[in-house]
Amino acid sequence: MPPLRTALLQSSGRPGSVDENLKALGEAAARAAGAGARLLVCPELFLTGYAIGDEVPRLAEAADGASARAVAAVAVRHGLAVLYGYPERADDLIFNSAQLIGPDGTRMANYRKTHLFGCFEQQWFTPGEEAVVQAELDGVRVGIMICYDVEFPENVRAHALAATDLLLVPTAQMHPFQFVAESVVPVRAFESQMYIAYVNRTGPEGEFEFVGLSCLAGPDGTVRTRAGRGEELVVGEVDPEFLRASRAANPYLHDRRPGLYGSLV
Repeated sequence: MPPLRTALLQSSGRPGSVDENLKALGEAAARAAGAGARLLVCPELFLTGYAIGDEVPRLAEAADGASARAVAAVAVRHGLAVLYGYPERADDLIFNSAQLIGPDGTRMANYRKTHLFGCFEQQWFTPGEEAVVQAELDGVRVGIMICYDVEFPENVRAHALAATDLLLVPTAQMHPFQFVAESVVPVRAFESQMYIAYVNRTGPEGEFEFVGLSCLAGPDGTVRTRAGRGEELVVGEVDPEFLRASRAANPYLHDRRPGLYGSLV
């Protein structure tokens, strides 16, 4: 099975302007496709911006709304899958969500952030209740979570036990927590034997200062590609054959003793 070439879009787009962010997504998709990517991953709440305050209710959309259709058109035009973050409206609730659109424009998976970070998120969003959301892309089992979720090892281990090969983590990682991008994410990839694409916002936005440092980490704990602190598109490969060999050589999942861990839940 050939590697899945994956593009990471590190950008804060234009907070508050869905149209401008869809335009930026289209431009990034063209560049990613030109680099041979089959998957483009965008940051947390890329569709609207993160620091949008009381604009959240106005900008929130249904999972099958107009923006989803616009992203689907981008995916079809450039022949690649797109994962984007957005505020999702479902009846009277709003979720911090990420949706995966396939290269044929189909909605493959929609994930609602389960662990909300800080006063802003807890004020405006409802936590999701489904920990493991997956889809299949070019023979790779793709899982989704958002930002703070990856900092809970139980979350990532749940994906490992569900055989996730590539975990997509759109994020809004801010100063002074850059050690998560630098250290925690590669360790999570190693201890749960998977690839993790961690894709951040960058620069000042409202009261926040996003640190960039997006990365694709491999199951051996090494970073395959890493962005700097500014706007950037980086590309790396998810190699199923290397993942299989790594899992065979690393005994973590085989040597677990779940009977000892009951106190964790």
